[in-house]
Amino acid sequence: MPIYQAPLRDYQFILSELLNVYQQTDLRGFDELDTDLTDAILQGVADFTTDIMLPLNASGDLEGCKLVDGKVITPSGFKQAYKQYVEDGWATLTCDPEFGGQGLPEVIGTFATEMKTATNMAFAMYPGLTHGAYSAIHVHGSDALKQKYLAKLVSGEWTGTMNLTESHAGTDLALLRTKAVPAGDELFAISGEKIFISSGDHDLAENIIHLVLARLPDAPEGVKGISLFAVPKFLINADGSLGEANTLSATGLEHKMGIHGNSTCVMHFDGAIGELVGAAHQGLKAMFTMMNQARLGVGIQGLGVSDIAYQNALVYAKDRIQGRALSGVKQPEKAADSLLVHGDIRRMLLSQKSFNEGTRALMGQQALWLDQVERHADPEKAKQANALAALFTPIVKGFVTDQGFKACVDAQQVYGGHGYINEWGMEQYVRDIRIAMIYEGTNGVQALDLVGRKLLSDKGAALTLWSGMVKQLIQENASNEAMKPYIAGLMDAAGDLEKATGFIVQSASKNPDLIGAASMPYMQLFGITALAWMWTRVAATSLAALEAGTEEAEFYQAKLNTAKFFMSYWGSQTRSLRKQIESSSADIVDFAEADF
Repeated sequence: MPIYQAPLRDYQFILSELLNVYQQTDLRGFDELDTDLTDAILQGVADFTTDIMLPLNASGDLEGCKLVDGKVITPSGFKQAYKQYVEDGWATLTCDPEFGGQGLPEVIGTFATEMKTATNMAFAMYPGLTHGAYSAIHVHGSDALKQKYLAKLVSGEWTGTMNLTESHAGTDLALLRTKAVPAGDELFAISGEKIFISSGDHDLAENIIHLVLARLPDAPEGVKGISLFAVPKFLINADGSLGEANTLSATGLEHKMGIHGNSTCVMHFDGAIGELVGAAHQGLKAMFTMMNQARLGVGIQGLGVSDIAYQNALVYAKDRIQGRALSGVKQPEKAADSLLVHGDIRRMLLSQKSFNEGTRALMGQQALWLDQVERHADPEKAKQANALAALFTPIVKGFVTDQGFKACVDAQQVYGGHGYINEWGMEQYVRDIRIAMIYEGTNGVQALDLVGRKLLSDKGAALTLWSGMVKQLIQENASNEAMKPYIAGLMDAAGDLEKATGFIVQSASKNPDLIGAASMPYMQLFGITALAWMWTRVAATSLAALEAGTEEAEFYQAKLNTAKFFMSYWGSQTRSLRKQIESSSADIVDFAEADF
């Protein structure tokens, strides 16, 4: 079975030193945080995920979910594990205390989620989607709806889903056909079919609250005519007890490439009773609250699965002996040297390591921005944080899952033929994480969102705000000789991003199709630059710790070495991405259809 070591020291570094969360005095509730509290919580999650969730990952993949007499049965052990998950209170971490939550910041919850997705992505999706449903109702639901649903969703006694996709529509929600007909007493009868519904039915919880997009009879055409409804699997009586079964069912389980332990269902609604969430015809706005939460969660999946794959590949590379180093024998006492002496093995492992650690820091920053949106005492600061979080959402979802998948493939490659064999676990990681590039908006959609909405629609206001932060970091460290390798790498990446941005802005007005052609390499360029920004901050923080004197010099020196590698290996890719944007975008657009 694969091993997992929760990156608790890295969490401490990011929270205490890089993001300074314990000095965020302007953020409501942050004054209640201290290192002892957060360390205890993260250690508890580490214990639960390593001891309970990890052993179920491979067996859940092999057994999968089953649909029996219209009901989904999850893999052996999942039900007991989920019961303990709820009893231990892990579902409540970042939820509103008014409804039974612990009220912890998102920046703590994000790292808890990383450990859950690393150890068992399929299992983690059940509470992950529930948290998204909780968020949508918490932000957009009426007081009555909140009182009816939130306490049970917060505790994990009930779970939640999001029902968007229909077989004929895919990403284009304007085409959805599911109908909602008024049924009296502010209730609606929902009819239609949804596909690809993660956690659509299961035996883990006593009730499932489906958030369903549908059209009212008077709905205008297109996305402006979509409403959101809360549709429970079992109707709820006035006293809060469960009533009769609603008229909905899982009519099929998707046969998938991965995440076999999660029930991906075809859901059929046959006049099922539901209640409106938010205003009529404003469902997409409410659903995006859930979807944006999910996009951060999907990005964390890309990081978590990449990290556990890397950890195991590193152990294998140290233990497996094969061949001799090109420069001569390194381990004469053995019949061959370990894989770790070989340059290409080192390249793959260092690529994974530098991606994972840089991305973890970026995820922490994204989560802190989201906390600032909700908790900052200064409305203007909250507004700026919201703009930055929106700008980086396609990066943490699209770029991170693209590169997280590639990192898992590299980890598999380290194993050679054994990486293709089920027993070692690597092939499951590759299969599981592949979906992260597809659901919650394919990564092509994320790239288009980055360029079309985040870059062009606000005339680059959010990008300008972030660029100012990058320039400030460069200026603050320009005179520090020890920082020069990192500053130089960040300046090169930021320069390429600025030039690519200018090219797209100038070209878009002449030929809008260029936006789509350039968007994917632009997202990759932006993502690498974002990690270069984080690694420069990590380097500055690590140098300061070493200069002040520390008993953990090896930890901080490893950070500096990894930052240096990132700048030389990943940072060098920004130039080619910029050239690709400038040289191939027009060729993509102009290529004759007959020549495909």
